[in-house]
Amino acid sequence: MAKKSGGFASKIGFVLAAAGSAVGLGNIWRFPYLTAKYGGGLFLIVYLVFAVTFGFTLMVTEISIGRKTGKSVINAYREVDKRFSFLGIIAALIPALILPYYCVIGGWVLRYFTSFITGGGADLANKTYGADNVPYFSHFISQVGQPSVFFIIFVILTASVVVMGVEKGIENVSKFLMPLLLVLIVGISIYTITLKGAGQGLKYYLIPDFERITVEKFFLTIPAAVGQLFYSMSLAMGIMVTYGSYMRREDSIETSVRQIEIFDTLVAFLSGLIIVPAVIIFSNGDEGALNAGPGLMFITLPKVFDSMPMGHFIGTVFFVLVALAALTSAISLMETVTAVVMEKFGLSRAKSCTAVIVLTLVLGMLSVLGYSAWSDVTIFKMQMLDFFDFITNNLMMPILSLLSCILIGYIVKTKYIEDEVINETHQFRSKRLYRIMIKVFCPAFMVLILLTPFIFKI
Repeated sequence: MAKKSGGFASKIGFVLAAAGSAVGLGNIWRFPYLTAKYGGGLFLIVYLVFAVTFGFTLMVTEISIGRKTGKSVINAYREVDKRFSFLGIIAALIPALILPYYCVIGGWVLRYFTSFITGGGADLANKTYGADNVPYFSHFISQVGQPSVFFIIFVILTASVVVMGVEKGIENVSKFLMPLLLVLIVGISIYTITLKGAGQGLKYYLIPDFERITVEKFFLTIPAAVGQLFYSMSLAMGIMVTYGSYMRREDSIETSVRQIEIFDTLVAFLSGLIIVPAVIIFSNGDEGALNAGPGLMFITLPKVFDSMPMGHFIGTVFFVLVALAALTSAISLMETVTAVVMEKFGLSRAKSCTAVIVLTLVLGMLSVLGYSAWSDVTIFKMQMLDFFDFITNNLMMPILSLLSCILIGYIVKTKYIEDEVINETHQFRSKRLYRIMIKVFCPAFMVLILLTPFIFKI
């Protein structure tokens, strides 16, 4: 099937747009603290192995399905096999549920960026509220006004790119933002590792410490690394199927995927070089400061920047970096949902994007209110944002990947994908690896991820 109109005009445009989707908040803050939590260098090794095998396999599959069918994600799986058309519905729901709360977090990032750029970084680090000395971040998200305003601004910024279309909007913006992001992260990582005392943080980050690794933690490292791939490489979100449908037929899928992997993994690795040494140095060697989860970026790092030489400048550049990463990922999520609306209802891009904006604002406000006015309202003891994150990342995405592996590996057979990867000028050098991964290892990893919370009661 020919590439549908409005696709990417160049291979570099596709690669940078897909890499922009992959590079997001998961790379900047989640990868470093997971690396620290699961044995430093050990997690790095495990993650790299899975990136070039598991991640490669799923990304090739999704991009190939998109380019072969030329359809949005909701109809792409129907085109592969009508019996599995329900996978398209799942794949469309995932970004529709992720986009709203992702934009809420993007709004938090914008708030921090504006504070640093206007000279208020010290307040983020040191200001507390009430007799309980509530940190600035906790106080900020407990409000309705400011989080709502920055959430809406972030949605508008995202939509302003998506409404311009694939080539004029997503491709052109990605060609500008992704090189800028890479320059910023390389520069700030070089500065961080040259700080006095950075050696201790580098050792903690890069060298496996087997004394800290229990049997349980070792077995948890595998699903943690595989789970991180979903965040880092935009897998099982319908994004790569959508972007694949815009890909030119003359471009190599296999080479493009390898380039996306390199870009994405490099950004994640450099993020660790920024965060881990800096936190170790300026928290007086407190390794526990790295395991703060979301608090690492919004509570711990402002304190680190406030303590380090040139901290205000570095903090400003860092939150510019995070804002760019969040924006490129949000664009891909919104584009995926917009493409579904356009194809399903036959609406123009502008009208479809408007509908997606309304849906995003409504669902996103649930996450905003979940930390403020409705903080007492929980679902399965989880606040709204945590609930949406759990059902998408812990349930829907592994299930979609598992069933996709079954579909390709055993129903339509791997030749369905191989025929799309191979053409007159391109071979599929990793064909054998692809076959064994899609049939055996990828499904096994998905089952492991789904069972891990029950096995270890986490």
